[in-house]
Amino acid sequence: MTKSYNTANIAEWADKLVCGEEILLSGVVYTARDAAHKRIKALIDEGKELPFELKNATVYYAGPTPEKPGMPIGSCGPTTSTRMDVFAPEFMDLGLKCMVGKGNRSQAVIDAIVRNKGVYLCAIGGAGALAANCVKKLDIIAFEDLGCESVKRLEIENFPLYVGIDSQGRTLFSAK
Repeated sequence: MTKSYNTANIAEWADKLVCGEEILLSGVVYTARDAAHKRIKALIDEGKELPFELKNATVYYAGPTPEKPGMPIGSCGPTTSTRMDVFAPEFMDLGLKCMVGKGNRSQAVIDAIVRNKGVYLCAIGGAGALAANCVKKLDIIAFEDLGCESVKRLEIENFPLYVGIDSQGRTLFSAK
């Protein structure tokens, strides 16, 4: 049976998930890709306020397309996560608890997941329309000039995901 989790209490369950487990995720997630990560990193370096609180946050590596009629969003599939690997360890050390994307992660990211008792969840690539059906609300909260790569606050419901890397460092992407 697939278990459901809410991002509101992520600190209570992130380190209990097991690699390979299928879950349904609900709550608030923030979209951010390469360009947004670079700007967030610059804000951190400058000691400025971030567009969202990193502590116990969930970031979805996605650049949603414009909304479809009657929906808050267009296609909302995951992007390749390795492009954010240069930023992820620092963001996790600052409180980020969960990342959602597709594909493998570097050893530095795996180490940060373990160190911070976080989790990396995998969305199905090519299933952006399915993911869009799980989005109930969207607000652009930062970097609107980046278009689809702006930071968005999504409210999601029953988004199907797989645990790609758990808090023990077990990963779907190696033969360990």
